[in-house]
Amino acid sequence: MIRLPLLLKAGKNMVRITEQEFRQFADYIKSNYGIYFKDEKKTLIEGRLGNLMSSLNFKSLTEYMHYVKSDKTGQAASVMLNKITTNHTFFMREPAHFQYFKDMVLPYLSKTVRDKDLRIWSAACSSGEEPYTLAMIIDEFFGPAKIGWDTKILATDISQAVLSVAKAGIYSRERIKDLPESWIRRYFKNHDSKNYIISEKIRNEVIFSSINLMDHTFPFRRKMHVIFCRNVMIYFDNETKERLAERLYDITEPGGFLFIGHSESLNRDRTRYKYVMPAVYRKE
Repeated sequence: MIRLPLLLKAGKNMVRITEQEFRQFADYIKSNYGIYFKDEKKTLIEGRLGNLMSSLNFKSLTEYMHYVKSDKTGQAASVMLNKITTNHTFFMREPAHFQYFKDMVLPYLSKTVRDKDLRIWSAACSSGEEPYTLAMIIDEFFGPAKIGWDTKILATDISQAVLSVAKAGIYSRERIKDLPESWIRRYFKNHDSKNYIISEKIRNEVIFSSINLMDHTFPFRRKMHVIFCRNVMIYFDNETKERLAERLYDITEPGGFLFIGHSESLNRDRTRYKYVMPAVYRKE
């Protein structure tokens, strides 16, 4: 999930941003990453990027953005995105989704996916709690019958920083407190005195990669049976949200499911997905 951050106090040498620069910056971020910044967010962006620009000896946002766009490695853009967005999630967030996935989606797919190639995408996976939860549910659902199934989950985000955290699979006791104790015993190991690490068995079930949801095409050879794209579209305007929903529909298998956040919704008159329950849709 992408959540806009709290404003940091401006430092003495912080670079100031003009109205024109902010508008150009906001247009660039919306065009390339889908995130929509209203005019009142100028102070917020100034607070998040001002000190960074000063530390890099840039005198304006215009100079800084030229540096970001000319960096072919993508590292500068990754740092910028990490500064202007804060990724926030936790295990078992919106638990009704996971219950429905376990009780309705998996029984259906286990009977209808003939080649035993289960394709699930956790888009905007942040620090990994969502895909790891899905992997644990799948492991518990199939049990010994999982032999012969490919149930690996694709988990993606635009932030390299949170992907690094997700790949490590290390979480504090506080972060995993909402998980069943049986899961903690089965799927976690003590990492140190304060943290746990996801078992290698579950970590091997998740493939992490960097994908921008605003890319015109997704690098998938086959369509997905389940897409979790939760608490992302809330930061898009209606046009961007509808365009993304259409692209997700095109890469969903017939009978497949889309999960979005409970604070989000799709226009039922405009989307080709069929409404199932709050924040759950299906391709018929």
